[in-house]
Amino acid sequence: MKTYNLEAMPRESVGRKASRNLRKEGMIPAVLYGQMPVELPYQGTLAVGEKIVEIGNNKGVVVTDFSVSFDDVRKLIYSPEIFLVDIDMKGGKRVKSILKDSQYHPVTDAILHIDFLEVFDNKPVVVEVPIFLEGYALGVKAGGKLNQTVRKLKVRGLAANIPEILKVNVEHLELGKAIKVGELSFDNIEIVNAKNTVVCIVKMTRASQSAAAAANK
Repeated sequence: MKTYNLEAMPRESVGRKASRNLRKEGMIPAVLYGQMPVELPYQGTLAVGEKIVEIGNNKGVVVTDFSVSFDDVRKLIYSPEIFLVDIDMKGGKRVKSILKDSQYHPVTDAILHIDFLEVFDNKPVVVEVPIFLEGYALGVKAGGKLNQTVRKLKVRGLAANIPEILKVNVEHLELGKAIKVGELSFDNIEIVNAKNTVVCIVKMTRASQSAAAAANK
């Protein structure tokens, strides 16, 4: 994955009012979820914006509230590419992460909130990776139409092994046939989606139906 550098400002004030004020200033509220559990009660020192969230069995994770500017995350949010996000927390630590989720206004589509997940070299993550269909399908040559039903797949693996795209070859795909998740495999990563999920299919068209009918006479 490519690396995306992001400057962040830890925040002490949270809640709806504080978030609204941030957005008026062109900033976006964000949260970084730690992946490495800590023992409870926590004996360490927390930095500005950090808190401990209990996950059970006397364990917790460090969660950091911060803000980022819209201009700084524009390319990260509105890009089909996936990135390893290097968050530089002002006055604090530097953390490797991935974009976990983002929320948008239902009317204006403005970014309301962004969630990040901390990444470690030895701990797997789940990421949505874009699919790229390559090749000229047999079914398309016969007059059918290739329909891609899924644009991204969720994969699990170490961050260093996550590819920027998932290449799926469709050359062998005939009329009326589909490629499902269960037929795909990639080195060093596991596909999380259900095995019966259809990735793409060559649909029959009127022209291909007519050609098939004529061939069978």
